[in-house]
Amino acid sequence: MKIKSPAAINTLGLLGTALLRGLMNTLDCRWVLYDRSCDTALDVPGRQRIYLFWHEYIPIPLDRRGHTNVTMLLSRHRDGDVLARIARHQGFGVVRGSTSDGASTALRELIQTSRKSHITITPDGPRGPRRQLAVGPIYLASKLGMPIVPMGYGYDRPWRVNSWDRFAIPRPFSRARAVWGPEMIVPKKLDRDGLEHYRQQVERMINRLTVEAETWAEAGTPKIGELPYEREPLRKGNYSADEAEAQVAELSRAA
Repeated sequence: MKIKSPAAINTLGLLGTALLRGLMNTLDCRWVLYDRSCDTALDVPGRQRIYLFWHEYIPIPLDRRGHTNVTMLLSRHRDGDVLARIARHQGFGVVRGSTSDGASTALRELIQTSRKSHITITPDGPRGPRRQLAVGPIYLASKLGMPIVPMGYGYDRPWRVNSWDRFAIPRPFSRARAVWGPEMIVPKKLDRDGLEHYRQQVERMINRLTVEAETWAEAGTPKIGELPYEREPLRKGNYSADEAEAQVAELSRAA
């Protein structure tokens, strides 16, 4: 059912935000980063990145990395209106558009946004195919010279919605796990064959990290370098470059 009333969208956005936070508060959330400098809480000037993960796991980053200078690309379909409200309540910037609707407008907004903000995209959304990377984020990374950070998420035996992405809903008081990969550099001015080559590389990496996170969540065993995956940033406010590097070094020593 499509919702057209702005008042209803606002109400559902507030309700969805409360439900998201309430459910995620019950979970045991932990993560591993292959490169800790990729944490969006370390807002290093001039080091914006493009973060990619599959659509079915959007609740985890939506809840855990708000207020860290990240802009989400979300569909312009009516179904995305409530999600956009939730994202804004959670502290994300929002750009509306997709490869099928509003692509050129969204691209212009993302180019402008990338000068001061990280970008995060679910590259198999908004309609799939599931866990298949569209070429759009690769083109964007090549055009802007921004590195890509692939991410994988998983829950312990989640419920699954009968949707194109088999959207995952975590069981209360279960485990949620995240694995963030290292930066992947996409060269500038790629032709069609080059875009396809890097599209396949990034897709394979996101799938590998997703399977790693899902397996870790189901097993519940400790993982080298794991940290609590908390909602709030390490510190409030922006980091200078020196402060960010010091935080990365401190995390490395702790691990």
